[in-house]
Amino acid sequence: MSKTNSPGNPLLQPKRRISPGIIVVIVLVLALGAGVGVQYYRGHSKVEVSSNGRPEPTVVTGPGTSGKGVTVGKSGAKVNIDLYLDFRCPHCAEFEEASGAVVDKLVQDGTATLTYWPLQFVNPDASPRLANAFAAAAANGKALSFVDELYGDFSKSWTTDQLLELGKQLGVGDAKFQQAVRDNTYAGWLESVGKSADDRGVTGTPTVYVNGKQLETDQLTAEGLQKAVDAIAS
Repeated sequence: MSKTNSPGNPLLQPKRRISPGIIVVIVLVLALGAGVGVQYYRGHSKVEVSSNGRPEPTVVTGPGTSGKGVTVGKSGAKVNIDLYLDFRCPHCAEFEEASGAVVDKLVQDGTATLTYWPLQFVNPDASPRLANAFAAAAANGKALSFVDELYGDFSKSWTTDQLLELGKQLGVGDAKFQQAVRDNTYAGWLESVGKSADDRGVTGTPTVYVNGKQLETDQLTAEGLQKAVDAIAS
């Protein structure tokens, strides 16, 4: 005699469907948790430098002069490269990855000087903080290395603590540097740099000029930059 399935037997209950609404909630919770984890990592990940110990170009014009960028290299170079950048601009990070080695070489061998024009419009919180920290590092002779490190780990949040640690590892983490980073010392100068960029018609980053001539978008490559410099230096 066969047994009849009893509704009271928990082992024989029909499967219950999970509500689509519950699935959506679960997915959102998991996504939120992952986002929080990523954000925590970006703001707390360890600072490790790769450029420490290499030759640093001389800072010809330091931060603080109203309307003037930070120029590094050897005085008297035939070529000057103006680089308008934002430290939270992903396209600037791409330009640095593609062309940074060429720029560094041109500066190191005396072919060109490089003028940094740090702008601060991509991220209203992070862009000013990073631009100010760059200025503090440049005032201590570490402009180029600081830029390389900021873009070298672009995924990092670069909190104030991380910036202070970066300065320390680059050998400029003294009390003066720390105070400049914490107090946003170069805010006024950065505003003047932004005004100069506006007056020149700079509308985005990266924007590059070689001896006053703006490079086209398709020239913003290692090869395009090298050709523009060679046309003047040769």
